[in-house]
Amino acid sequence: MAEVMTVSALNRYVKMLFDANDALFDLALRGEIANFVQNARSGHCYFTLRDEECSVKAVMFRSSAARLAFRPEEGMRVVVRCRATLYERDGAFQIYVNEMFPDGIGAAQLALEQLKAQLEKEGLFAQEHKKPLPAYPKCIGVVTSKTGAALQDIRNVIGRRWPSVRLLLCPVTVQGFEAAQQVADAIGRLDRCKEVDEIIVARGGGSREDLWVFNAEVIARAAFRCKKPLISAIGHEIDYTILDFVADRRAPTPSAAAELAVPDRAEQMRILLELQKNIRENMQKRADLCYNGLRQYNLLLEQCSARKTLQLDNEQLLQLQKKIRTQIQQKEALAQQTLQHSAALADSLSPYRVLARGYAMVTLPDGSISTVAALQPDEKVWVCGAHHRARCRVETVEETNENT
Repeated sequence: MAEVMTVSALNRYVKMLFDANDALFDLALRGEIANFVQNARSGHCYFTLRDEECSVKAVMFRSSAARLAFRPEEGMRVVVRCRATLYERDGAFQIYVNEMFPDGIGAAQLALEQLKAQLEKEGLFAQEHKKPLPAYPKCIGVVTSKTGAALQDIRNVIGRRWPSVRLLLCPVTVQGFEAAQQVADAIGRLDRCKEVDEIIVARGGGSREDLWVFNAEVIARAAFRCKKPLISAIGHEIDYTILDFVADRRAPTPSAAAELAVPDRAEQMRILLELQKNIRENMQKRADLCYNGLRQYNLLLEQCSARKTLQLDNEQLLQLQKKIRTQIQQKEALAQQTLQHSAALADSLSPYRVLARGYAMVTLPDGSISTVAALQPDEKVWVCGAHHRARCRVETVEETNENT
């Protein structure tokens, strides 16, 4: 009968057999990732590597996972370098992965695609975050190498198009291990500078590998945090970097970025002259309209004034006629009253009115009235009453007194 062993002894023995086999110590396996989990606390990765028929448990410790150039995902086909062994506590056969590479696509390209997808999901590429470029900047911050051709291209174009603008250079290295952090820090410094109106991040061309630094996540997030409008000019017309997607405007070359950043002096002068011409023409049109309108208004005013004057004259004439008529009526009434008074007075003074009261008057044969004192004895006279007269002869003329 075989020797009785404990489970621990069995697992320890099998693990020793695995570890002693050099063929299992350094394996290269191809398979598909399933059930991928990365422990948030420890940083270790746990997953299953499988093919069409079989699967094996896999572990990748944090130190190895930190060297990955991409993020493993469910269903991704990979090639791993690993060692096969037994997990003694559970008696589970598994592999410990030291390195992992995408199967069929470069790790760097895969990492780039994954980072693009992540940043796009977070909204870093969204159009609503794009800021408009200033129409007439006074100061432009430039992030590039101080010895590269990009800086000179920017200076030449801006000096020709809008020489009044000032350039503020924040020099960086544009390739190498430290380049990404330098570019990100330079963007932050220029963004905090109050004098800067917009920022150009430029590199004077190069191979695709030379431009790879501008795919760094740290640069993308610095560009997204930047409150100043940012133009990317990485110097490649075909390929886009992640910075191109985050930037407010993308230019294929540094020269094109300078053209985007400032207006064209000649074009602005042409626009200004055209505007001046339009203003002059509009002012002339307005002056003509005002003149014609004023002329018509004056004519209308003259017509209205003449009509109003005539109307006033008519009113004054009517008032004058009424006043004259009133005065005539008053004078007529006064004259009538005076006439009546005079007639009454004349009637009261008429000798006939006296005769009507019983008195008589003496007239001579020739019809003239004579006083008694003027009569002579034997003179023939007429004594006239109101309705009758008598022929008389004067006998004597005697004086009388009031007492007689």
